[in-house]
Amino acid sequence: MSTGIGLEPAMTSQPAAVSASPELESFSHVEQYRRYANPQWVRLLDVLDMNARYVRASGPYLYTQDGRQILDFLSGYCVHNTGHNHPYIVEALREELHAEGPAMVQSHVPDLAGELAERLCASAGGSLSKVFFCSSGSEGVEAAIKYARAATRRTGLVYAGGAFHGLTCGALSMMGDPFWSDGFGPMLPETHQVPFGDLSALESRLATTKIAALFLEPIQSEAGVCIPPQDYLAKAQALCRKYGTLFVLDEVQTGLGRTGKFLAGHSHEVDPDIVILAKALSGGLVPIGAVLMTDTVYRSVYDSLKRAIVHTSTYSENGLAMRAGIATLDVIRDEDLTFRSAQMGEYLRSRLRQELSGYEMISDIRGAGLLNGIEFTAPRSMRLRFAFETFKRIHEGMFGQMVVMRLFREKNILTQMCGNNFMVLKVASPLTVSEEQADRFVRSMRDVAELIHSSGTFWSGALGLAKRVVNL
Repeated sequence: MSTGIGLEPAMTSQPAAVSASPELESFSHVEQYRRYANPQWVRLLDVLDMNARYVRASGPYLYTQDGRQILDFLSGYCVHNTGHNHPYIVEALREELHAEGPAMVQSHVPDLAGELAERLCASAGGSLSKVFFCSSGSEGVEAAIKYARAATRRTGLVYAGGAFHGLTCGALSMMGDPFWSDGFGPMLPETHQVPFGDLSALESRLATTKIAALFLEPIQSEAGVCIPPQDYLAKAQALCRKYGTLFVLDEVQTGLGRTGKFLAGHSHEVDPDIVILAKALSGGLVPIGAVLMTDTVYRSVYDSLKRAIVHTSTYSENGLAMRAGIATLDVIRDEDLTFRSAQMGEYLRSRLRQELSGYEMISDIRGAGLLNGIEFTAPRSMRLRFAFETFKRIHEGMFGQMVVMRLFREKNILTQMCGNNFMVLKVASPLTVSEEQADRFVRSMRDVAELIHSSGTFWSGALGLAKRVVNL
């Protein structure tokens, strides 16, 4: 039977070469993606003038087909803690492929999964002693929901306003912004939002004794790099213990050295029941997630031989992902990236505050390690306020995207606004970033801030963007 794209069975001992049909070969990669994947994504990148063709990535840099070198201060939303294509991790994957090992037999004990699990538990510390592997942060959140319900025999879930836990249905049920859930039907019942940092509201909800788990990000990345009061996480954990609720930390963006500690929770001296990791765990090269849990949680799920496979995932312990995870932990350890993140984060925030403190539209620079945010605010002066309010009426994210576009087009720096707060620019370079690269970002940010405050060019550019958006 024909596949419809020009492939027929080959009657030889060697695999047949796979080639696209003449019709497909005539399309550019962008046109293929537009036709067969996500045309709206292509349109959005076109509108934002950010539809670059990347041909290579190395360390903190992205290289485009037209010869640009882009300094990456987004890191794939905290995926590339070790930088792009770290040579040690790449070589480890090459060796794993060359070994032709049993990557996904499914009915065996994987050679590398136990080693990676042991190292994660040792690095995380506390009571975390078992690991379930999966393929993403969202999948890890889904597993944690199931585990919490099994361990407590309760169904309620509590999350903080502004949270971003993922876009699968369970994770999405713990995100208050309707933008992400509109059109997808009813979410999980018995999920409850409380304000981030509000212990009184949290206790009121937990006191019902119907809540299986509290899900928190130690730093709310997409809400605007929101850092809780120093005692919030510890007191939230104490309330969970008081009312029999599991304390779950979503460290998908904050973990693996990003905030200057292996886990952001380490800065708050908490001992969670469950921790969710993903993103940076494989050096950005292989999908992977990990759910770390206590023995008590583990035994509540896998409590007998017949339940040994009650929660699994096809790719969860595949050889490439496990090898990439081990290699990534090696790099974090050998290059002291957690300490480097703490040092460079302090340096970067200090330089940003020094250079940006005089601009009325910049209200705060905050963060931990190399997870940082630059918060903008509505201007006070009428000269700027009129333009700002005009573009905000068109779309609340218009101003922020102009900042991103200016940095990208004119300074060759990739950043993005936070997903749930369009007035905070996320600043998240690889943990390998140098002072020279940090200084380049600071200078570029200062130039854009100066343009915002002193030139009509920035606002006329925003008008051009507005016209393109309206035409769509």
